[in-house]
Amino acid sequence: MNAIFLVKFGELSLKKENRSFFEKKLKKNLRQNIEARDAQIKHTNGRIYVETPEENEEQVTQALAHTFGVVGFSRARRVQKNIEIIKKAAKKVIDSLCEEGSIPAGPATFKIEARRTDKSFPLSSYQIACEIGDYLRSEFGMLSVDLHSPDIRMYIEIREEAFIYGNPKKGPAGLPVGSAGKGILMLSGGIDSPIAGHMMAKRGLKLDTVYFHTYPYTSEEALDKVKKLAGIISPYLVGTNLFVVPFTEAQLRINERALPQEVTLLMRAAMVKIAEKIAHRQRAHCLVTGESLSQVASQTLESITFTGSASNMPIFRPLMGLDKEEIIQRAREIGTYETSILPYDDCCTIFTAEHPLLKPKADRMWKAWNTLEIENFLDDAAERAERHYIHPRYR
Repeated sequence: MNAIFLVKFGELSLKKENRSFFEKKLKKNLRQNIEARDAQIKHTNGRIYVETPEENEEQVTQALAHTFGVVGFSRARRVQKNIEIIKKAAKKVIDSLCEEGSIPAGPATFKIEARRTDKSFPLSSYQIACEIGDYLRSEFGMLSVDLHSPDIRMYIEIREEAFIYGNPKKGPAGLPVGSAGKGILMLSGGIDSPIAGHMMAKRGLKLDTVYFHTYPYTSEEALDKVKKLAGIISPYLVGTNLFVVPFTEAQLRINERALPQEVTLLMRAAMVKIAEKIAHRQRAHCLVTGESLSQVASQTLESITFTGSASNMPIFRPLMGLDKEEIIQRAREIGTYETSILPYDDCCTIFTAEHPLLKPKADRMWKAWNTLEIENFLDDAAERAERHYIHPRYR
């Protein structure tokens, strides 16, 4: 027996003449996130339907919950357009919700929301709601109607067939990944950067990721930690390439030639330049970082101005106005927090100066940069970056 899921999308419906582009992108992303080869995805009349054998139900549910563009989804019952058959299907929906504990024990309230796109059906939307509502009250003595804040919302859609479902689950919303272009996420092992990637992906940005590895100063455990973080956010990104940059030689060059208080900012500028080189190779058009204004010394206004000027690409910093508690809350919600706090340092923490510059002068910093004579090191690091494809599997 097959399971059928009805998928709703919200913001896409506002795109007018561009709507079909966004819907096709969403459908493509669903195909990639849903691994089951025997799953069928159909798009008709403002709805997407996913049909799959029942044994794939959990996998499809996870895919729908991680695919941006999906506002809500529910397993639906598909029956003939006959009011008596629809009544029985509605009763089975209530039975299923009771079995899975989705409604409170004892008295409960419900509301029927009917939609008739097939105008040849003999009953209007209002009449359908009345018929089904009266039937359910006669079958379930504990149910009463509440049109404002019901425990159960049952939806009945009369289309090419009749679809009945209740209490849809929330999707991640947003826009389909890839509909807003492509960028490079500078992914560290910390709390912030995975959230930045998640937020930009929600606005439709397709992301590859870059990690700067300074072995032996940073451990293989630190690299494994970053791979795990990339794996957690990969379903939201519809898969991603993780580029592991060998940064040791460049880092040592900076440490040898720069003043201690300048090291962190020069290191950040070097990272930005390498990320830009990889972005060009990947045909990406922007960089994304997890910077939050004034969170650390390298994220003051003056510091961000300097490091940002190392690239001609736009650099998106979606966390700029969030405080640490807000970022941590988002990390808990998407499941990255426990991995991010594992005690394996990255190069940003290992090579941090005791008293870094807080308000660097741009002209001073670029003079210091020129003394590094580091461009060949950056080219070599970008060229030797190892690519790892992170498949969108679910935890």
